[in-house]
Amino acid sequence: MKSSALGGIVLALAGIAVGLYLDGGKLGQLLQPTAALIVFGGTLGAVLVQFPLPIVAQAIAQLKPIFLDRPDEAIQLINTLSRYASQARRKGALSLDPELQNISDPFLQRCMTLVVDGTHSQTLRTLANTATQTELARDLTLARVFDAAGGFAPTIGILGAIIGLIQVMQHMENISEVGRGIAVAFVATIYGVGAANLFFLPCAGRIRVLSARRHALREMIVAGVVGIAEGLSAGAIEQRLSAHVHSDKAMTDRRASRVVR
Repeated sequence: MKSSALGGIVLALAGIAVGLYLDGGKLGQLLQPTAALIVFGGTLGAVLVQFPLPIVAQAIAQLKPIFLDRPDEAIQLINTLSRYASQARRKGALSLDPELQNISDPFLQRCMTLVVDGTHSQTLRTLANTATQTELARDLTLARVFDAAGGFAPTIGILGAIIGLIQVMQHMENISEVGRGIAVAFVATIYGVGAANLFFLPCAGRIRVLSARRHALREMIVAGVVGIAEGLSAGAIEQRLSAHVHSDKAMTDRRASRVVR
């Protein structure tokens, strides 16, 4: 899955900068450290009131997969699970034990460990689905962190603008500076609204899209390892997972459309 998030933000900022330039403004007019401190510091503080620090830290860590390109793992998963199925049919599930340490995906590693341990397929399915639902709930919680930030930032931007106007009103004797001071005060509002609509809320939506895709891949893994536990052939596993790819893509598209709406 190719990430277009960074390009989207660059395009949005470029559009704003070009519009400002065409209107006769200067980029330096929008660079106000005090406004940035009020908006981003206040937003972070409000988010920490709503969410525990570990949850906020995990949400920030989600920025890496949002902005970095990642290949679609579906084809690789099909090949890997088909190979495991072939080996299990020929040599038994215990022969997969040396392979466990080479599996980089913790979820796949846990599932294959259950297969090697001889866990019944129904029990394996139940345990794996429980872990999948837990991971999905965690991802949605992390998305809500950015939703909250997107809700707080515009309001705190207005608060920053009011603070700036108070400072302007206290220096009304220098009327030539009043107009410039009012303009500076409203930069906080720009920061709040801009951060919410160009960063926080899009990141929340992106986390949901990535989570839906990751959940689909987890369901593929469950289908594959259950097939291995049931003794299915590599060809049967490949057919099951190939059909699963199309249904998972449709499900991911539906979940993503719900995010957009």
